Amino acid sequence: MVSTRRHSSAAGAAGDDSPKPAAKKAKAKSSKKPSSKKPSSTKPPATPTKPSSKPSPSTPTGVATPTGVEGPSPSTPTPGTPPSSKKPPKSPQKPSYLPSLPPHFSSLHSLVLELRSDRTAPVDSNGAEALCLRDPADPRVHRYHVLIALMLSSQTKDAQVGAAMRRLQASPGGLSVASVRAMDEATLKALIFGVGFHNNKTKYIAQATRILEEKHGGDIPPTAEEMIADLPGVGPKMAYLVDNIAWGRVAGIGVDTHMHRMFNLLGWVKSKNPEDTRLQLEHWLPREHWGSVNLEWVGFGQETQQEKGKSVGKALGCSRPGDALRLMRRVGLDVVKEGEKIGRGEEVREALRKKGEGEEGE
Repeated sequence: MVSTRRHSSAAGAAGDDSPKPAAKKAKAKSSKKPSSKKPSSTKPPATPTKPSSKPSPSTPTGVATPTGVEGPSPSTPTPGTPPSSKKPPKSPQKPSYLPSLPPHFSSLHSLVLELRSDRTAPVDSNGAEALCLRDPADPRVHRYHVLIALMLSSQTKDAQVGAAMRRLQASPGGLSVASVRAMDEATLKALIFGVGFHNNKTKYIAQATRILEEKHGGDIPPTAEEMIADLPGVGPKMAYLVDNIAWGRVAGIGVDTHMHRMFNLLGWVKSKNPEDTRLQLEHWLPREHWGSVNLEWVGFGQETQQEKGKSVGKALGCSRPGDALRLMRRVGLDVVKEGEKIGRGEEVREALRKKGEGEEGE
């Protein structure tokens, strides 16, 4: 009995060293390694998060893409569906800032009128007013020319707009609603080649012309609001200019990039885009200037950016050279540098030393 108990005890001791517990130990070690299996459902659930009110970054809202036209960027159409020419309804806008009439506006505005009296800026020979032919037998032709010239002008220099307009006017059948409706897209694209975003403008001109024929009896809409609502690629700037030039009415101010840039530099507005500049200008600019302010200041902006030496020469020859040079300097022209280039640097310095009429702090 004693030997049996001892044997049992030895067997128990030998059992402790047997492979079975060693396998358990190895299994325990291996269980600590990372597993490729999915987490067990017994894991505590993640703390719920509140839904965010912000839009997902993968679905941008209101992102503008360059199209060479004024209207809002059209949404991506469903494959196989033609893009709609209708614009979404616009909510009433208010200027982001309400400035008052600048104290020296009248003095500087009269100076710009004097500098622009020779009418030698690019817009004077290749702008919508200069390019549009008049047909006494059909006034609709002139109004259509105004619309097309302004549709071509977006993000394009006036010289290129003039070249494209003259090609259209010289094409078989001339430039009219009927002739453009009869053109295929490739022909229209070739005629306006050279203007900015000519592919998009080809589509918008073709769509707008069809709408004029089908909805407006071959004429342009009678109000700026209808132009904005009905015609693809037509925004406020374009519509107000068409309304003014084609119909002789002044419903708003057409603001281009030159005006937007200069009026911010002068401190007359505080805006981030031409549309807000328009709203602010309409708040304080006397209404008698609304119809002419575009042509006057766009020409001034073109000359100070594209014809710098000529601008300095005009300033030195006007009735208030010091004021004119200071105004040009405030809108970004280095008048001393450009004066040196034309051999009149000392005249520029002398004019700047003299205080003139209607000075503003710089």
